[in-house]
Amino acid sequence: MARIEFKNLGHAYGGGKPADLKDYALQPMNMVWEDGGAYALLGPSGCGKSTLLNIISGLLQPSEGQVLFDGADMTHKATRERNIAQVFQFPVLYDTMSVFDNLAFPLRNRKMPEREVQARVREIAEMLDLTRDLKQRAAGLSADAKQKISLGRGLVRKDVAAILFDEPLTVIDPHMKWELRQKLKEIHHQLKLTLIYVTHDQVEALTFADEVVVMTEGKVVQQGKPEALFVRPDHTFVGYFIGSPGMNFCPLDVEGDAVLIGRQRVQLEAAQLQALKDAGGPLKLGIRPEFVELAAAGAAGAVSADVTQVQHLGTSQLVTAQFDGLTVKARVAPSVRVAQGPQWLRLAKPETIYFSNDERIGR
Repeated sequence: MARIEFKNLGHAYGGGKPADLKDYALQPMNMVWEDGGAYALLGPSGCGKSTLLNIISGLLQPSEGQVLFDGADMTHKATRERNIAQVFQFPVLYDTMSVFDNLAFPLRNRKMPEREVQARVREIAEMLDLTRDLKQRAAGLSADAKQKISLGRGLVRKDVAAILFDEPLTVIDPHMKWELRQKLKEIHHQLKLTLIYVTHDQVEALTFADEVVVMTEGKVVQQGKPEALFVRPDHTFVGYFIGSPGMNFCPLDVEGDAVLIGRQRVQLEAAQLQALKDAGGPLKLGIRPEFVELAAAGAAGAVSADVTQVQHLGTSQLVTAQFDGLTVKARVAPSVRVAQGPQWLRLAKPETIYFSNDERIGR
């Protein structure tokens, strides 16, 4: 396994250095992934995550910066020199071979002694619940089983620098996705492999990875543990993209010794108010639906709103309210009685995040 480091790494298709950051497919950045870690690249289509994965694998040469494996510069090394394994969205198998021979192929191709091949293949097959299928031809298996074989081919080598997963569960049914994610986490804990997992699905990223790298428009906007991304997003995109529903955002204006949320004047602590004054730029308040509170009339940090919808979701209620042209959602306990109509909502509280130019103040 390897420690992977990016130094001033960026890429623009077509060559040359763009005058505008928005013209980069991958904006210049610095980042370190530790040996043995499980990382997820998360973002919508076109955000740059596949570009970064292809740079790591050597399929794409970056237009600037470096890629280091354990301190060695691999930027211009061919894929075969990087000693990585890759698992793709659709299974890459030899259909005429047995499951055993598919798993053994990467090892036999490297002239590993057959006794070691036998032991390693059976170890990986047991981890992936493929032991009963080892003698079957791959062609006769389900799509789920074929993708498990593809995962096994990536995992079977002990000497790889990293294993790259490019949306490997897209074709898998939802229940099997959950099982395979849990299986990958178990295998990671057992084998301490460096795993890099590309996905647009926040559930996959947050349940699989030790750390998640969130990307949008070619930019890495935050790298962190799942809890940190949820509780303290560094960028409004992170707050919006992670969570179901995502974070509530309300534009702010500083007015004297208070702020305006919509057209309503709300008092803040002196230090928080000063931070907003110092930040300048377009200001926003961000708060998760889970942290919005129903409040008494005129309560500190609260605004007067009109509840327009209450959805009962079993373990919670999702309340939709509007005020001054803004929409806010609150997730409350099922035991709380919520009626449509006037209601006070506490938006300014310790869990609230404040943003300037879409970036968290005080990050």
